[in-house]
Amino acid sequence: MAHRHSAAWEQATVLESILVADTVRRIVLDVPGHPARSRAGAHLDVVIPASKREIIRSYSVVDDGRRPEGVSIAVRLAPHSRGGSTFMHTLQAGDALRVSPPLRSFALTTRRVPCVLLAGGIGITPLIGMARVLRDRGQDYQLHYAGRRGSDMPFLTELRADHPDRVHIAVDERGERVDIPKLVEGLAPAAELYVCGPPGMLAAAARAWAADGRPAGLLRFESFGSGGTQPAEPFDVWVPRLGIRTRVPAESTAAEALERAGAEVMTDCLRGECGLCVVPVLEVDCHLDHRDVFLSQRQKNLDTEMALCVSRATGGTVCVDLPRRPGP
Repeated sequence: MAHRHSAAWEQATVLESILVADTVRRIVLDVPGHPARSRAGAHLDVVIPASKREIIRSYSVVDDGRRPEGVSIAVRLAPHSRGGSTFMHTLQAGDALRVSPPLRSFALTTRRVPCVLLAGGIGITPLIGMARVLRDRGQDYQLHYAGRRGSDMPFLTELRADHPDRVHIAVDERGERVDIPKLVEGLAPAAELYVCGPPGMLAAAARAWAADGRPAGLLRFESFGSGGTQPAEPFDVWVPRLGIRTRVPAESTAAEALERAGAEVMTDCLRGECGLCVVPVLEVDCHLDHRDVFLSQRQKNLDTEMALCVSRATGGTVCVDLPRRPGP
């Protein structure tokens, strides 16, 4: 796989794994040479052993200042996990695994401007460190945290204690919602908005931001994947130029299936954010389920491009082109 961390893996040891919500575990790792205090917005890539091949998953670092040792991540057990979250939830103290160094692609500004942090569900994890940094700077900030059920929203108690006048909680089961357009409209002109959550929340924030005429560079986001609009089912992917046609199982991605078939697929974030794996769609005989946040809605409606790391098809065949030929 053409991936940024092919030579940067490190051995980590699990120090602790505890349940912090109904489906969320906080896992503390000893990553040699890397202290608990990481730069706000950092994440770890983790190598997950699978039955046929290793897979890579990314988890945000949880830096609330409460752990003097180890690097903490929080992992939600996905209802239709392809193996990543299921494996992570089996880890116990003393277990070993391979991880990347803490990486940061979701950086917090150094500008002394008002900042609003908006989280959906497990998307709270990178924003915890940002809130701590903003508090310690004495900067103007607010944290909005939305979730479906209070019992499945980790770190509520800690956040209320650490940011008593800055945290706003919205729980779906109580009929509470974050009014994103109203939130954006009320921001100061120079304010920055940081969003981490499901694609629907990111899309709503992007629409509200554009509608209010705000500079695109002041909206920062990170996603944690998408369940899509359709259930995952097997489909075929065909690359005529390479003579490759292969099946994509429901528990795998098009990028993974093509690599197993001998193609070279360029990937990076593995969350549908960076666009590196987006390829032209030459022909499709079924519905494409676009699960990325890189392509615009207009581009998705055209069905002429596809993010191989996350997007799927509903049971038919997708014909795509790849910029590289398989190696010898």
